[in-house]
Amino acid sequence: MRVAVIADIHSNLPALEAVLEDIGEARIYSNGDLVGYNPYSNEVIELVKKHNVICTLGNHDYAVLTGDTAWFNPTAAKALKWTRENLSKENMEFLASLPFFYSTEFYMVHGSPRNHLDEYVTDDYPAEVLGEFFDQIGRAVICLAHTHVPFVKGLGKRLLFNSGSVGQPRDLDARASYAVLDLEQRRVEIKRVKYDIEMVVEAVIDAGLPSILGYRLREGK
Repeated sequence: MRVAVIADIHSNLPALEAVLEDIGEARIYSNGDLVGYNPYSNEVIELVKKHNVICTLGNHDYAVLTGDTAWFNPTAAKALKWTRENLSKENMEFLASLPFFYSTEFYMVHGSPRNHLDEYVTDDYPAEVLGEFFDQIGRAVICLAHTHVPFVKGLGKRLLFNSGSVGQPRDLDARASYAVLDLEQRRVEIKRVKYDIEMVVEAVIDAGLPSILGYRLREGK
């Protein structure tokens, strides 16, 4: 069984459209941050709903729901305020319906099993800590997000990975990132897809969002 895992779309519609085209007919899972940073929040959620993507909640999604941006830098906070003011009632309700984690075929969460929204787990985390994650959830495959940096890490017969970010990569590769997970073989392939970055840059500026949010997409950081 091969499935696609996407994360950190952050209201970047051109990136999401390119990734969905690349994925094709596979079942799709998304572990958080549908919104934030970029101006296509409603369009992204509508597309996610259209494709029946199984989603969990991210820290930006949660901030839009609560209005609490105290933990965000001023640029991110401004984008969250814009999103909260422009998101439709139906799409706000969709965000409110999302769970903090998913645990069926595999375990999926935005941050970590011990901090669902806010922990940044990187590929150099101590093996004993990662082992505790697996022991806590009782699953052999864990998918994380939040860092916007993809990695794949095997621990014996157990597998932990981050699919990277669709809408705002931070590993100096400007292309959208996602993962293809083979559940039977417990293997992950990280895939990269080009999209129209300049279209997003223009949309960011036209929406009155901080221009840096568009410019940084060019460099993947």
